[in-house]
Amino acid sequence: MAAVCATSGELSLMDKGIKSLAELPLSSELHTLNLHCNLIARIESLDHLLNLQHLDLSSNRIHWIEGLSCLANLRTLNLACNLITKVEGLLHLRGPDYKINHIELHSNCVNNVNHLLQCLSGLQYLANLTLEKNGKSNPVCAKRGYREILLQALPQLTILDGKNIFGEPINLMEPNSSDLKCLEDLLSCLVSSYTDEEETDVNLPIMTPRIDQVLAQFRQRTKILPCTTTSSSTEIMSSSEPEKIKFDNDSRIKKLEEQISHLLQKVTNSSKADVTMKAKKETDFTSDSGSESGKENRKATKRSKLPNYRKSTLSTKLRSQRGKLSAREQEKDFIKPKFQESHIKEQESSSPASEIASLKIVGKTPKKLSGLKSQMKTLNVDSGIQEEFTYRALIQELDQEREKRWKAEQAEKKLSESIKQLQNQAKEEKDIQSVAVYTTDRLRELILRERNAKTRLQIDIRQVKEEAEKLGKELERSKQKEEDQHKALQTLEEALSKLESQKAHQQASEMKRIQTAELKASAAEREVQLLRISLQQQKEKVEQVHELLRLREQEHRKELETRVTLHGSEFQEALSKEVAREEQRHKDHIKELQEKRHLLNQKYKDLEDEFRIALTIEAKRFSEVKEGFDRLTAELAEHKQVLLQSQQKEKQSASLIHELTSVVKEQKDKITEVIKSKQDIVYNLKSQIQTLENMVEEDQQKTIQLELLKQEKSKLISQVTAQESVIDGLKAERKIWGEELAQQGAALAQDRGKMEAKIEVLTSETEALKKQNESLNDALQIKSKIVEDQTETIRKLKEASQNRDEQIRKLREDNIEMQKRLQVQLQEKDAQLDNLLEKLERQNERKEELKHQLQEKDAELNDIKESYSVMNKKWQDKGGLLSKLEAQVKQMKENFDIREQQLREERDKSLQAQKIMMEKLHSVDDAFRRQHESTIAAHQAELLQLANEKQKQVATANEKVYQVEEEMRQLLQETAKNKKTMEEKIKWLTVALSDIQQGL
Repeated sequence: MAAVCATSGELSLMDKGIKSLAELPLSSELHTLNLHCNLIARIESLDHLLNLQHLDLSSNRIHWIEGLSCLANLRTLNLACNLITKVEGLLHLRGPDYKINHIELHSNCVNNVNHLLQCLSGLQYLANLTLEKNGKSNPVCAKRGYREILLQALPQLTILDGKNIFGEPINLMEPNSSDLKCLEDLLSCLVSSYTDEEETDVNLPIMTPRIDQVLAQFRQRTKILPCTTTSSSTEIMSSSEPEKIKFDNDSRIKKLEEQISHLLQKVTNSSKADVTMKAKKETDFTSDSGSESGKENRKATKRSKLPNYRKSTLSTKLRSQRGKLSAREQEKDFIKPKFQESHIKEQESSSPASEIASLKIVGKTPKKLSGLKSQMKTLNVDSGIQEEFTYRALIQELDQEREKRWKAEQAEKKLSESIKQLQNQAKEEKDIQSVAVYTTDRLRELILRERNAKTRLQIDIRQVKEEAEKLGKELERSKQKEEDQHKALQTLEEALSKLESQKAHQQASEMKRIQTAELKASAAEREVQLLRISLQQQKEKVEQVHELLRLREQEHRKELETRVTLHGSEFQEALSKEVAREEQRHKDHIKELQEKRHLLNQKYKDLEDEFRIALTIEAKRFSEVKEGFDRLTAELAEHKQVLLQSQQKEKQSASLIHELTSVVKEQKDKITEVIKSKQDIVYNLKSQIQTLENMVEEDQQKTIQLELLKQEKSKLISQVTAQESVIDGLKAERKIWGEELAQQGAALAQDRGKMEAKIEVLTSETEALKKQNESLNDALQIKSKIVEDQTETIRKLKEASQNRDEQIRKLREDNIEMQKRLQVQLQEKDAQLDNLLEKLERQNERKEELKHQLQEKDAELNDIKESYSVMNKKWQDKGGLLSKLEAQVKQMKENFDIREQQLREERDKSLQAQKIMMEKLHSVDDAFRRQHESTIAAHQAELLQLANEKQKQVATANEKVYQVEEEMRQLLQETAKNKKTMEEKIKWLTVALSDIQQGL
């Protein structure tokens, strides 16, 4: 690689894993250096590269710009795809001594516009700056009006981000600087060859060592260029220079052409001066005689190169050769203008061909000199035989000059062929470079996509871990709840054991019900006997119906015998009438279908109008959904407060119920003790005891109902706890949603703006398409009407043809010739019909194509609707959670109301049964009251005492409940105070944190 640098001055080390520039032994003759896609972190060890013009350090790990102060000849700098945040290193490139004009900084981390302007304001020759390319930009590019700010602050800029001042994209095709160097070498070669030709003798052959060196450089460059084209993806961008460099290169080429033309003028002037000096020394003969004698002598020397031994024979030979020389002179005069015309055409060709033209002219100058010398020397033909030797020398010089001209022409051809090959190679190299740039850009985009996907996956993994931790906590909570539920189940099992004892009492009551059911069964048997009697009566009626059917069958057979046959004339006439009716019905049906088709078309138009209205309605609904979402959030907070209050009330009621159950148990124990103590008295008063037992059973039923209510309350409490856990989860999710919404707010706002713009564009497109569809539908309706008219004409033609066929059948024998004519006419009409049918088929195909287009447009509209529905679904899912919670609460309320209704119905039923039993008991009690009034009075006195005791116990229980309520109020007040203190602490912490952040 060092050898390459020494010859061409170019070095490419793409993707070599280089970590620092200090490791590279760079030669001071380098003018292009490509270090794309390496691991370089600093710009260093470049102070000795004084001739460096192109530097490519893209796709590295550079954080800041430095070490460029000694690169005075640097023109293009490529630092794309790095980690640069500040551009302070460009301050060292200020002033007229530095000629940097192209900088690439896209895909970096430049944030501050003012800092960038401070660092770039002193770069006088800066004409091309790229901060954004192919979607890869800097954070500065996202700011509003950054392009206008840069163009106003940097007037020397002509191209920014691949666009000119007017925002039009520009494809920069830079001429290679090495071509200009080669042209300069050719110019120096021409100057040196001119001086060498003046010094060397004319007889020597042309030697062009410098031209051969230049050709060798061109050939080496063609070998090196293919390896450098594939070196880096950004090499084209680094070699691309602005219009100012183009102007400089064009001016340099013009200067070279002027220098070449100046040299040619010098050569022609010097040749003319030599000719005039020689003409003055010769005799004063006329130009015509001199030219003729010179040509004759040239011809003589060419024809007779051997020496003349006798002077006497020379005059005769010269006379004989004069005629031949005159013919040779005419041929030479005819060749000269052609050569001059070809020389003029080659001078008017392109700039690279100007070098070849200069070489041609340099080869021509000795020809003119030799021709003029020969013309001047031929004037002295009559002087004598001594001048023959000079003629021979001149002829030899002419031959040498012709050989030189032939060699120069061949060199010109070789140079033109080599230039064409170089141009073709340059085109191929540009194509390869464009392909390489495209592939590298694609690879960069793929890498960036993979990086983005990787970051997204990492974020998803973090979220999944957080969710797993939350789920673990919820599992622990659920386990605790399960343990609590197991305990509740144990209590329920105990309650079930009590219920079984109560069921035994219920079975006794069921036995009584069975007795009543048996009585009902005996009544049902009686009803069955009555039904059997009615069945026998119905059987007799059925037999009578069978006899009637037999009689009717006989009558039907008689009617069948009197009916008309199928092949009769009357039957056929009836059939023909019915067929005509059916045909008319069919025609009417076709007309109805056509009317339905028109109605359907109108409905289709109405549906389109409704679809337009629906779009506007959906937009309004979207706004209403947003407002509803905000309202629901406010209502959620209110419902949560109500939930907390209801939970507190339920806790208080639960404590009261527990105390009441304990009181009821104590009362039950006391009642059992009283019953045991008074069993002796109860034997004599069975009727009263039965009444008391009934009352006790009712009390037991009520206690059972109370226990059932307790169980339901326990279930409700468990459900409430579950809902609390769900609410806590929803709170956590709400916090997460709040964070996500805060993060996605800006992105959604941007996306919303883009989507709104897209929706506006799409709505305009849909409106245009609908208008087109309406116009097409109108055209279809017109065409369908035309088709209907044509079908009517076809029907008329068919009817006419049928009439004609009937006439032809009658007059076949008389009108055979007329039949042939009619057949010809029918064939023509059939051809017309075929054409019309083909037109119908084409129109149907067009209709199908239009339907396909409509389907495609509908598919596009469906895609838009799907994207719109996706946005709606996100909001609907969030509203769905709230609606689910509301539905659950409503279901709980409904279940509770249903249970209350069931209990009330059971209570009403029990009250009715109690009333019936009480009526029976009153009838029985009336008989025993008279006998046992004294005993009842004593028993009532005892009951009054028990009631007083119960009232006292209830009063004590109420006092305890009041005390508990006061304690709960105190606890609530304390919790409210604690909440206030915590809120004040949190506010103080937030204020402190905000102050700390502002200080940072």
